[in-house]
Order: sequence, then C-alpha cells, then structure tokens
Amino acid sequence: MVYEIAVLPVHLERTEAFKRAFSQVEPLLTRAEGYGGHLLAQGIESPEQFNLIVRWRSLKDHSPGFEQSDDHQRFMQGLEAYFSAAPNVYHVEGGAFPGF
Repeated sequence: MVYEIAVLPVHLERTEAFKRAFSQVEPLLTRAEGYGGHLLAQGIESPEQFNLIVRWRSLKDHSPGFEQSDDHQRFMQGLEAYFSAAPNVYHVEGGAFPGF
C-alpha cells in the first residue's frame, strides 16, 4: 500500500470555496485505477493548509497512472485557482494504524 501525501496551501480567504470545489472534482479522483480511499484534512493551527492523503494500490497507479490522465488534469484545473503556492506531494509506504 502506498500513500500519496499532498500538502495544499490555499488562500486563507478562499478555504470554504476550496472545500466546495474539491467536492466537485472528487469523483475524478475516486474513479482512478488503483484508488483505495482518501482523506482531506484542514489544518487547525494553519487553516489555510490542507493535507490530502490518498491510498493507492501501487506508486504506478498514482504516478504515472492518475497523474498523466485527463481526469488528473481536470482535477487540478478545478483546484489550482485556490492555491497560494504550488502543492508539495510525496509518497510513503505502510499500512493502517494498529488496532484500527
């Protein structure tokens, strides 16, 4: 199991609009090959920072898979106007928290 972690910096005054925009493009993510679930979490101390954590079956399912798809292009086009800087994306390997 591979997790994509995307740190999404959003203009503070646009956080509510960003959440609405994300819900509009979310189906583009959830129908991707190898998609296994996701969590979009807003920062508490820094509410303008969102963390998108996506579980992928393999790294190839995310990159190049989803990242090179038309759905990814439309996904990003639906969100890019809300970003205050470029998102930072990286991957980790592992399983779920013990006991969950």
